[in-house]
Amino acid sequence: MKLVLDNKNLAEDFFEDTRLLGIMAPIKDYQLCWHFNNIMGMDFRINNEIEIQLTKKERNYFFAVYEFSEPTGSLSHYLYNNRFDGEYLLPEFKHLDFLWLMKGDIVTDEGLQQTINYIKEISGVQLVIELTNEKIRNKEHLVF
Repeated sequence: MKLVLDNKNLAEDFFEDTRLLGIMAPIKDYQLCWHFNNIMGMDFRINNEIEIQLTKKERNYFFAVYEFSEPTGSLSHYLYNNRFDGEYLLPEFKHLDFLWLMKGDIVTDEGLQQTINYIKEISGVQLVIELTNEKIRNKEHLVF
């Protein structure tokens, strides 16, 4: 008997009640997190346990993930690097440098817009866009 992991259902469950932003900012991940932590009062820290590893063309690629969990409530924020050594976590969004996933609690449209406005104020940020689930072809790459 062969058991097959159903990545599609796994991804659907993972993305239930999430919001995802794409960010174009040609700066280092730790610099961007520094801005988030200072401007938005967050505490993003790298979480090596949930780093995403993809294997393409017999090479391993490692995409760092930074994490911040709000002290009140159950909302967690994850900032993914979208590129590593010429490869992309989500190849359909090559123009985006980072992906910001909000998960664990409802994020209202107003709350999301407020976050987008904060991010746009950061120097170096060129674009912030909401990525809807339908637009993401390789969403299983984001599941940790």
